[in-house]
Amino acid sequence: MSGGRKAAGVVGAAVLGSRLMGLVREVVFAGLFGAGRNLDAFLAAFQIPNLLRDLFAEGALSTAFTATFAKTQEREGVAAAWRLTSRLLSTMTLFLGAICLLGIAVSPWLVHVTNYGFHDVPGKFDLAVRLTRLLFPFILLVSLAAVAMGVLNARFIFGLPASASTAFNVVSVAAGVALAYAFDPQADWRRPFFGERALYGVCLGVLLGGFAQLAIQWPVLRRQGYFFRWDPTVRDVGLRQVWRLMWPSVIAGAAVQINVVVNGMFASEINGARSWLNCAFRLMQFPIGVFGVAIATVTLPAVARHHARGDLPAIGWNVEQSLRLAIFLTLPAAAGLFALAPDLIGLIYQRHLFTAFDTARTAAALRGYAAGLCGYAVLKVLTPCFYALDHPRTPLNVSLIGIGINLGLNLILFKWLGFGHVGLAMTTSCVALLNSVQLAVRLKRLVCLGGATRWIRFLGSVLMAACACGWAAAWTVEWASAWVVSDFKGRLISVAAGVGAGMWAYGLTVLLLRVPECMDMLRWAWRRIGTVRQMAGGRMH
Repeated sequence: MSGGRKAAGVVGAAVLGSRLMGLVREVVFAGLFGAGRNLDAFLAAFQIPNLLRDLFAEGALSTAFTATFAKTQEREGVAAAWRLTSRLLSTMTLFLGAICLLGIAVSPWLVHVTNYGFHDVPGKFDLAVRLTRLLFPFILLVSLAAVAMGVLNARFIFGLPASASTAFNVVSVAAGVALAYAFDPQADWRRPFFGERALYGVCLGVLLGGFAQLAIQWPVLRRQGYFFRWDPTVRDVGLRQVWRLMWPSVIAGAAVQINVVVNGMFASEINGARSWLNCAFRLMQFPIGVFGVAIATVTLPAVARHHARGDLPAIGWNVEQSLRLAIFLTLPAAAGLFALAPDLIGLIYQRHLFTAFDTARTAAALRGYAAGLCGYAVLKVLTPCFYALDHPRTPLNVSLIGIGINLGLNLILFKWLGFGHVGLAMTTSCVALLNSVQLAVRLKRLVCLGGATRWIRFLGSVLMAACACGWAAAWTVEWASAWVVSDFKGRLISVAAGVGAGMWAYGLTVLLLRVPECMDMLRWAWRRIGTVRQMAGGRMH
């Protein structure tokens, strides 16, 4: 698993860069538009094509194609895999092009269904409809980029595909802000607050970012030996396998996205709630992407190849190690986010039109989301494994169960108990945790994931260490806040001290409890130090 962990580290670093740029994008837009009418309309408009992206692109399509490409390459050779790639790109261009045209035509109905509360604010609904129509072609661009990512991952090239999202974020921010100034004649660099017209420039910047996400991967595909040929042939065994794996994933993803839409419908009743939830979940995407997505990206092609060879013990061992590593890394992150939420949100977002009131609301949402962080990461690792094992209906069934749980908890927490947008975040966390447990139980019926005693000892140790991490971070921030001024520099000092204290507390605890993952990291670090010393000694001689 050392090679897998090294590859996961590469992907994690690339995803971290992408998430950082994504955070920069959110901070820029939140500061320039504020949490309210304009930003809510943009986020609602971006959500609709983004839901389709999650269904057809970075979720179902990428997962199904990576598994199928790896098996085709293993059994039939690379030429057959390249042929499958051209056929998929051709058919997806035709299909998603039609989806985009249909989406543009029915945008008013889509916005009405998903954001009925926008009618209560003058002009908010019409603005969201116009922005939705402008953003719909985004789904086609990122779907083609997802196919390219799937090919490169199946070829065990992970770093650049994971960095493609960074290209999207860089271009969308740079082009979006530049075009926002061009579309809003009243904007001025001395008064960096944009009006409604600037949002059209931001949307065009998003489309340019989607194109960049595809363009950055294409030269690497060419160097791998791939040359695109227009071939919209539907009758292909590999293509049918992609569809067979993909459609249950689409339905399962649709079930997940139904939860997102339902949460958005509730959130539309509170002006600014969409913005608070979006800003909070942006911070959640750091550990989900760096740990969950990175580990899942490396695990999927390995599981697919072991399945093609019929090696079930190797599959079980790989998945067990991936799960343990994901939990080992995400539990302290969840504790840290919960403890540092107010200062962290204030440090990152509170400026210009994003006020202290917005900071308090966003921090509360972040704490609600943090409770389910481990569940999100485990889902990222487990879900693709079922497609590699040719059991695509299992995630579908689990997701359908989650729809009922999500709706019921939303009614209880949002409507009856009056938790507002925080209740929506808590519901999302509960569903993620329940779904992750269901998938783990069902996967254990297919492959061996380790003994119960070993898992109980591991989870108990990591939970204890995560509690120490959260307590140390919270106590340090409270202590530091008493000595520093509550401004940007003060918050930076408090958060840095809290993060440092939390990391030391977690590391010391898992070391004392001799958690295997900690010992593996120490041995790896010691080997790296030895290698550096040998190289330094060789240069001296």
